[in-house]
Amino acid sequence: MPKGDRNTMRALQGLENSSPSVRLQAALAVGTNPDPQAIDKLIERCAIEPEFYVREMLTWALTRHAPSLTVPKLIDELRSERAQARSQALHTLSKIADRQAWPAITRTLMTDPDDEVARAAWRAAVVLVPEGEEAELAGVLATQLGRGERETQLSLSRALIALGEVIMPTLRAAMTAPDPRVRQHAMATERLLRDPDAGFEFAIEEAKRVVALGVSGQGGAGQGADR
Repeated sequence: MPKGDRNTMRALQGLENSSPSVRLQAALAVGTNPDPQAIDKLIERCAIEPEFYVREMLTWALTRHAPSLTVPKLIDELRSERAQARSQALHTLSKIADRQAWPAITRTLMTDPDDEVARAAWRAAVVLVPEGEEAELAGVLATQLGRGERETQLSLSRALIALGEVIMPTLRAAMTAPDPRVRQHAMATERLLRDPDAGFEFAIEEAKRVVALGVSGQGGAGQGADR
């Protein structure tokens, strides 16, 4: 067996080790010396690896391989029943940033009931969206306004803001939604778009006050800020 194959096999065996530090070093070794034979094992491990920092190294190792080899396999993972497999595949696709993956970032993934999957889909979508389709994407993302706890809401706000000014009509419409959580989230996102240094916690608390005062619609967040 050639030395390179032996090294790859040894590293892949290390991915199964009970020690997170050994698994981390194994993923680093595979990424340092990319070998197409390792791709399936890296993707398989992404779906079950419990340690965040090891998953990040697995993702890095995958980005070191040719997108023509990794992207189709990662897209296949998006149909997995395992939430971590879907979320990690989405995360890796966002890092590879190959536009051929865009059709696979579906509304179903962006509205996935699992928050981690949905958040990963939002991040991947704003990286991969083709020029001219940002407004349509903003409309899909806006259906998730008000969802989840602060961390999830912040992820959505960041995704929307990454699309730029094209999100404003969508945010203004959301500011008149019947659900106060949707209105608050839309106002907080607008505030962050206008003032990135405001901080999400401040922006959402300000939006809550605005909604409580009964101010909504265009300019609602701004009116609340002036009071």
